[in-house]
Amino acid sequence: MNRAPSPPRPLSRRALLGAALVASGAAMTGCASRASGSSGGTVRFLGPETSETFRPVIRGFEKAHPGLRVAYTAVPPAQLNDVLQLRLSAKDSAIDVYCVDQPRVPALAARGFLTDLTPLSQRARAAVTEEQYEISSWEGTLRSLPVWTSTQYLFYNTGLLKKAGVDAPSADPADRWTWERILDAGRRAMKRAGSDYALLLEQTDAYYGLQPLVESLGGGSGITGADMLTPAVTTAGWQRVMRWYGKLFADGLSPRGITSFQLASLFTSGRCPFFVGGPWNLGAFAPLKDLSWGTAPQPYFEGGRPVTPTDSWSWGVNPYSNRQDIGLKFMEYATLTTTGSLSTVAASPLIPSHRTAFDQYAAGLQKNTTEATEGVAEIMRYELEHTAVSRPRSIGYTQFEAVMASAFSDIRNGSPAETCLAKASDELVRTWERLR
Repeated sequence: MNRAPSPPRPLSRRALLGAALVASGAAMTGCASRASGSSGGTVRFLGPETSETFRPVIRGFEKAHPGLRVAYTAVPPAQLNDVLQLRLSAKDSAIDVYCVDQPRVPALAARGFLTDLTPLSQRARAAVTEEQYEISSWEGTLRSLPVWTSTQYLFYNTGLLKKAGVDAPSADPADRWTWERILDAGRRAMKRAGSDYALLLEQTDAYYGLQPLVESLGGGSGITGADMLTPAVTTAGWQRVMRWYGKLFADGLSPRGITSFQLASLFTSGRCPFFVGGPWNLGAFAPLKDLSWGTAPQPYFEGGRPVTPTDSWSWGVNPYSNRQDIGLKFMEYATLTTTGSLSTVAASPLIPSHRTAFDQYAAGLQKNTTEATEGVAEIMRYELEHTAVSRPRSIGYTQFEAVMASAFSDIRNGSPAETCLAKASDELVRTWERLR
């Protein structure tokens, strides 16, 4: 999900493959939710989440399909795409179903790594939203089944804002704050309430989190052209937002040298009044009795328009699997049934793509609302219907995300935005020439 500002030195491709195969073997013997039975009855499932996240859906599937089992292999999110490329390129049949980051569907489909799911098209269209159906398809063919969608919230520390003499943001999307107002209030909290920072962006250096800021000022997605292989990251909107991004850190309003995974703890410990992050934080913050907090819509730039991120994970079938039939049964249960879809979010507060499951999920949020989470269901519904913008659909998205993450990191650490964006554009031109 997140990209750390200072990632560890990457493993070699051979080491990654070896680690994945070792992990796979461990999963087959130790991570199935019950005894696996005969090998022909076991779905081998690969993904980036913890085993606890998928335990409810695996148990539900196994209960609904006696004799079938699921063995899950967890791969660290930062390594998943490399592992998939290595194993699928080698036509590895030891994966039946795997998690697909939705903007990578085009690249995986173009390489022949996703099974054609046309027989499920009619059911999928009826079960999920049109946007989720399209993001899981490529060139008119359904290639994966959507499991989750996503959005972001503005979380705020009510105690710090009160001490700073600042009214809390409204939960009404019509009254959402601007980024300019956020930083003004954040500076006041630093000056009057003793907070260390003004604003924390959970998706530091990640395109998922920064795309909405650029789109808010009309900068575009960063990819254009009939074949979606022409970079467009030097527009006025891109340059303005990236200057703003760099200034956040240069002025000490956001912290350098802290990974995305550590930022939530800065918020929960009272060191910053504002934190922009995903819905998974609702579950993480709720048990914290010493934290006084609230939730509001994600801000936008003055003079721009509200834009929020979306998309998440789909599941695909490995075309080299010799157990595609039972793999499809598992996918259908998890994505095309209400019970299965709800079980995918039972252990983690993610947002189901299934229409009926989504309605029940949102109703549950509303029913169990607290003072801190008042309005979260309404915000979620509004954003997904009115402000959500998907990441660009291109066979070159994987390279794009990596190049832009490096540019974002350089800008955050003090390099001029214009220089970094021009360099990124040149690198993308050279990289994408090989894909034309």
